[in-house]
Parts: sequence; C-alpha cells; structure tokens
Amino acid sequence: MSSSPSQALIGPSFEGDYSPGEDFSLEAGGVLRSPTLHYAIYGKPNAAGDNVIFVTHALSGSARIADWWPRLFADGGLLQSGDHCVIGINVLGSCYGSTGPGSIDPLTGRRYGPDFPLVTIGDMVRLQARLLEKLKIRRLELVMGASIGGMQALELAVQFPGFVRQVVSIGAAPLGAMGLGLNHLQRQMIQLDPAWDGGHYLPDQQPRRGLALARALAVCTYKSSELFEHRFARRPDRSGEDPSAGGRFDVAGYLDYQGEQFVERFDANSYLALTRAMDLFDPVRGYPSAGAAFSRIQAEVMLVGISSDWLFPAAEVASLAANMVKAGVRCQYRELVSSHGHDAFLAEPDDLARLVRPFLGEDLQC
Repeated sequence: MSSSPSQALIGPSFEGDYSPGEDFSLEAGGVLRSPTLHYAIYGKPNAAGDNVIFVTHALSGSARIADWWPRLFADGGLLQSGDHCVIGINVLGSCYGSTGPGSIDPLTGRRYGPDFPLVTIGDMVRLQARLLEKLKIRRLELVMGASIGGMQALELAVQFPGFVRQVVSIGAAPLGAMGLGLNHLQRQMIQLDPAWDGGHYLPDQQPRRGLALARALAVCTYKSSELFEHRFARRPDRSGEDPSAGGRFDVAGYLDYQGEQFVERFDANSYLALTRAMDLFDPVRGYPSAGAAFSRIQAEVMLVGISSDWLFPAAEVASLAANMVKAGVRCQYRELVSSHGHDAFLAEPDDLARLVRPFLGEDLQC
C-alpha cells in the first residue's frame, strides 16, 4: 500500500438504525418484517440536503466507512474535505447491524438463520433509498463503491435515476461463470462443515472451519498470481515450517491466517446471503434490453476496471461501460493498473484517487 499519514480511525458524527416500520417485500417474493438498516454519518447534511456522498461497502464491509477504507478521509484522499456529508449503510443480509440471518424473525422469535429470505442488490438499494429519504436527502452528489459496493452504486443509478448526480463503480459487473463457480464452492465449504447444522448453529458455534476455508478461497480471488508470486513464491511458511517435512508453504500460512481472522468477525449465514446477492446482480434483469435499463441513468458514471482483477476482469467492466455509452449514458471507463488484483481499490488508494479525482466535479475536488 502507498505510504500515508496517520492511519488513526475517524469516528462517525452519528450512528443509528432505521426501520420503515412495515413489511418490506423482496424481489424474489419473500418478505422482511420491519427490517433495520444500520447507518453511519460523517459530517452533516446541509439545509438543502444536496451535499451528501454515499459510500457503498463490499461483502465484508460495514456502515463505518473509515474503519475499512481510511485513506478516503486522510490527507490526499478523495473525501478529505469536510464540506460534504458522507454516509455509509450496512446492507441487508450482513452481520454489522442491519437485518440479516443473525437477526430475530418477528414471526418466530428465533434467529432467521438459514431461513433468511433471498435478498438482491436491488432490494438493498430500495431500502437504502427509503432511509436516505427519511434523512431528507434530496439528491446524492456521489455514490461510490467497489465490488458489491459498485453493484449497489450502479443499481441506484438505474432504479433512482434522478436521485444521483455522479457514480463511481470500481471492479464491479455481473459475475461471469468463473466467479459464480467460485462463490458456489465457498458456500459448499461452509455447508459441508459438520458444525453447519443445517444453518441453525448457535452464534458461538458457527462452522468455523468451513467459513475459514471459504474466506481463504475468496482471498485468492481478490489477489493476483503476480502478487502471490512476488510475496510468497515457493518459500516455506515464515513460522519456520518445512514443506518437505509436511509443513506449509508461506502462501498456505497466509491463507490460513486470513481465514482464522475472518471467522472472528463474520457470520457464515451472512456470507451465504451476500454471495447469493452478488451472484444475482444484473442491472438489466427486469428490463426488455440493456439499452432500456441503461437509458434510465441520468448520472455521470465512471466505471473503473482493475488490470489484474480476475474475479471481475477489466475487459468485462470495460464492456459494461461500452454498453452504457451505447445507451446514451455519460459514462467513461478508466483502468487501475495494479498487481493487487480485485483488492487494488483498498491496496492502492492513492493511485485510485489520482484516477478518479479528474472525474469529480469542482465542488468535490479536495
């Protein structure tokens, strides 16, 4: 990662919960009874309610944007200016405050667990829009996100065309067959863990081994072969293990560590719910054609591909941008050249800022 000033975390000026107070119907036909969204606000909306930036998070992120993307707010970061209000909202299905599989089902008095209904990216943004309306936000100056966050940004632009001025979507497009297959394998790893118990495990007895393996495989998809070769090559594990005596290579120790850390902060059922939402993302679904869907977009759009991303290949992001332009969208494509793979948006924040900053209007320049 590029050098940076203090990495001290910035706390939100307000953190709270929102519920529509009524049933919320889902695209797949399910219903959530008065679901909750957890949100965090950095700064303050102005009287007109038009100085708001919405940063949408990826699979394991939360509403507390500065906790997982601190460089956005640091000196030289895209959002270092204090003139704007920045909002983060934890997505439906997550385990960081919004309604998800770990929440109590009002109908049964028990945790949803595996009975949590199927949610889509479209469901997520529809409820987010209701929260933003409740906060008297008249228009979003910018929606920016990567991975599942980028999917949310694009979905907002399609579903609520007059509500968004600019969109920056990074490393996001409908998943191809490889990505769908890898997500399937991750869910299988979790469900084949003996502790899975049909998804009805207790909070402190979740399928740790399966979730750790799923995360380890996911980390492989977030990195690149070039990066792994540079970092690990065929070196033995740095703890001193000898592969020739049955010990691990360094890359294996790294992946095991990533899985072990992840199970301490995430829920297996939420992992299943969010990877399924990720699989289903297709902004054209429900419209007669791509042109019909994309022609709804009124926002200026920047799609950012990552040169070494093999989960969401840069060519597929570029193709999505071309289809938007064909539909009349003011869309531009830029490519972040990096060996960090899909995770480059986190690993190369300064390079990303240099790429995105020219796209932003003068009032968003820092």
